[in-house]
Amino acid sequence: MIRTYVTPNPISAHQLSTLIKDNSAGATVSFSGDVRNHDGGKIVSALTYEIHPSAEEVLEVVVNEVVLRHKIISAAVAHRYGEIAIGECAFAVAVSAAHREAAFSACQDIVNTVKEKLPIWKHQQFADGTDEWVNFA
Repeated sequence: MIRTYVTPNPISAHQLSTLIKDNSAGATVSFSGDVRNHDGGKIVSALTYEIHPSAEEVLEVVVNEVVLRHKIISAAVAHRYGEIAIGECAFAVAVSAAHREAAFSACQDIVNTVKEKLPIWKHQQFADGTDEWVNFA
């Protein structure tokens, strides 16, 4: 079972972990990518994610491709967009597998591949009045 979400609503790795609970899984690994209050030596005061209209479809394709490379039972992945408060989760992944090695490996692969391929752009505003776009072409 694979579940993917692109949403403006709050998300959590714990919430995703409950969705993939399976009695055949000996391991569940999760990742919570939270908005931090600093970047590049500057204080972040606000953060917004902008998405391409294809983001949800791309996320589903990417996660399914990664899952095929690993022996896992299920995975759930969510990425938020819009304004996200400091400390809140922006990107969450949960993976279940029979064994921990597969779960850890798949989780890391999903995180890295989504960060590389998802058409989403981060706009950070800093306390000094400057701003920056990240992953913006």
